Amino acid sequence: MKLYDCKMAPNPRRVRIFLAEKGLDLPKVEVSIVDGENLKPEYLRVNPRGLLPVLELADGTRLDETVAICRYIEDTHPEPNLMGRSPLEKATIESWQRHMEFDGMAAVGEVVRNSIPVFSSRGLPGVAQPVPAIPALVERGTNSVKRFYERLEQRLSETEYVAGNRFSIADITALCAVEGAMNRANLPIPAGNKNTQRWYAAVSARPSAKA
Repeated sequence: MKLYDCKMAPNPRRVRIFLAEKGLDLPKVEVSIVDGENLKPEYLRVNPRGLLPVLELADGTRLDETVAICRYIEDTHPEPNLMGRSPLEKATIESWQRHMEFDGMAAVGEVVRNSIPVFSSRGLPGVAQPVPAIPALVERGTNSVKRFYERLEQRLSETEYVAGNRFSIADITALCAVEGAMNRANLPIPAGNKNTQRWYAAVSARPSAKA
């Protein structure tokens, strides 16, 4: 297997963290989104959608979409379990994983895609034709990130980790959303969000967070 990767992008990082938690180290092909390499013919032959990451299997089969890749890894390398064991735990983890995507990562993406100059004509990911950024969406995205922080703080006042009492893929997605907000959108965890601060200190200290 090999992973088509992009060091600066959050979705490939989610897969790298997932792999690291499983103790797997795959060969990687770096594709620069900033330089537009994901929109060039060479990469579009790998994934016509122009998105990252992509997992290529030994027989040449290619899987895109972050959670689909993680599902394949989970099923082929089931320990440590990151996506749930019982039907209820699986559903709970999937639900919270989706919350972290929609409430967190999508909001951060809206800020970043519409505020960073290099994306001024690439307001949507994976689209080769020019799509102008919309500066007015930065405020909307910023407000969405603030709501995300509020909801995450409430959840973490009830549980140790995002989906319950143990680390899961939901925490990986939340970590990437939070660090994207901190490092790319200049929206740090609010000082008063003590439960989120406690959780962040724990998950960011895991060796996999360096992936």
